[in-house]
Amino acid sequence: MMILLTLITIFLSCSESDVNKSAVNIRLANTSIYDYENIIINTTTGDVNFGDLKSGSISDYKVFETAYRYAYVKLEINGNIFRIQPIDYVGETPLKNGNYTYEIHTDSPNEEYGALSIELVVD
Repeated sequence: MMILLTLITIFLSCSESDVNKSAVNIRLANTSIYDYENIIINTTTGDVNFGDLKSGSISDYKVFETAYRYAYVKLEINGNIFRIQPIDYVGETPLKNGNYTYEIHTDSPNEEYGALSIELVVD
């Protein structure tokens, strides 16, 4: 039953009317066992607030002017701040228009840097 609910949620979140086909659309997937709060993503064009995301949840898409296979991420777990801080995007190719998911994961909510990982999925 849980798998069916997850598939329905994913299908509904991918509605054609919700995304701009001529833009880079990114959503987040919380692949950890921890709830994320106050999520900020920056792909070089400014902070985008994704709010909170429960464990195992997927956010709505948001439109980005420019994005790469990874991004700056700032979020809270149980009141503690965690970050992914890219040094630069030298050598990276901007994403083409389309739908993408940043899967954000942590196994250890005890370290500010290095505890989070980000993986790009092409939807």
